[in-house]
Amino acid sequence: MELKGKKVLVAGLGKTGLALVSLLMEHGAQVLVSDTRERSGLEEQGKAFQGKGLPVVMEGGGHTEAFFNQADLILLSPGIPLDLPALAQARQRGVPVWGELELFSILCQTPVAAVSGTNGKTTTTALLNEMLVASGKKTFLGGNIGRPLTEYLLKGQDLDLVVAEISSFQLDTAWHFSPILGLLLNITEDHLDRYPDFQAYQNSKASLFRNQGEKGMAVLNWDDPIVRSLGERLPGPVFYFSRREKVFPGAYLDPQGILLEMGSRSERYHLNGFSLPGLHNRENALAALLGARLLEASPEAVQRTLQTFKGFGHRLEWVGEVRGVRFYDDSKGTNVGAVVKALEGFSEPVYLIAGGRDKGGDYSPLKPWIQKKCKGLALIGEAQQVMKDQLGALTRTFLARTLEEAVSWSFQQAVPGEVVLLSPACSSFDMFRDYVHRGEVFQKAVKELGRDYPVKEPIAEG
Repeated sequence: MELKGKKVLVAGLGKTGLALVSLLMEHGAQVLVSDTRERSGLEEQGKAFQGKGLPVVMEGGGHTEAFFNQADLILLSPGIPLDLPALAQARQRGVPVWGELELFSILCQTPVAAVSGTNGKTTTTALLNEMLVASGKKTFLGGNIGRPLTEYLLKGQDLDLVVAEISSFQLDTAWHFSPILGLLLNITEDHLDRYPDFQAYQNSKASLFRNQGEKGMAVLNWDDPIVRSLGERLPGPVFYFSRREKVFPGAYLDPQGILLEMGSRSERYHLNGFSLPGLHNRENALAALLGARLLEASPEAVQRTLQTFKGFGHRLEWVGEVRGVRFYDDSKGTNVGAVVKALEGFSEPVYLIAGGRDKGGDYSPLKPWIQKKCKGLALIGEAQQVMKDQLGALTRTFLARTLEEAVSWSFQQAVPGEVVLLSPACSSFDMFRDYVHRGEVFQKAVKELGRDYPVKEPIAEG
């Protein structure tokens, strides 16, 4: 693809935008940058590009139609809304509007293994990558997991495989993406503040497979009826994973661990030492294992990784135990489906802390789980009244002004042997920078309880 001399506009100068600017300058493009921050806040980042090519032209406080009208090509960072007036006008003029994934798909020469789904993407992507690396394969891990895919293009494309976490936002602006292996974990309601309805969100997720053809492998969750139904219309080989039923060809849970059945081959893997909590993480392990073996990771490497993988923070992370009450940080649980999976994994009574910025979904799927699992519900943020109206009659409910207040109330209500769980079902942007900041505030609040009570740290377990 010829980028030299073209005026290419990058919308959004976060991690993805910065990597795109570097790549475009390497290709000799005239780069324009539009960001909602004021220009003074962009200038420091812009210094990194001085002397590396044509000057980068920046617009702060964007995104204006006049600035976008200069572009021959527009590249969007994942969080940029697709309905900006400036984008509509650009499309009318015939200007291509792409995301990073589209440019990556056109320029990348390395096979890609892609993981998507509403929940569990990051854990499964990282687990799959570690299984491949443990087997001796040279990989680049990137995408929605926090490392722009464009970085791989800048590094020379000399590895065996790209392992990518892919979000629906990325898929919405990519039309040539064709992974050698596409793995779809689940589809539950999410991001209905961005999509017109749930069907549109399903279509976005399903587009992971639209270009695979007969050679592309698909790994699907048999237990999710929406995901399972996709297998009927895919042209290439389809493999399933399930924690509830025997599937063939594919991988499923049995009392001894995981059984993989592929053609005449049957392999058993044990889960002794698998440290990630919750049934949903066993589902993630099934998916990663199946994908890794399809990509020819060795059985020994797969088994070893199951025993050593530690996961990520703010994903059902045990924070500590205070006066016999255990605290878990699931700040990454930003939709109803994630909260259901979190609650499903506890046998103890739970005090649930939820709320934040509403994403337009329906909270009613939480009702049976709150009735079955929750002794109390502490609600925070902009969505607290909506959540109280739908869920408040099911259990003791408290409207907290802050997350710290929610932690304090939950701790006062709980007795030894019970659990306080932060799993918000909402985005964090009403009160926090992001889900990580929200989790950090929660963990700090738990530590503050230690002023009056001894805190048993997670490191002491086992």
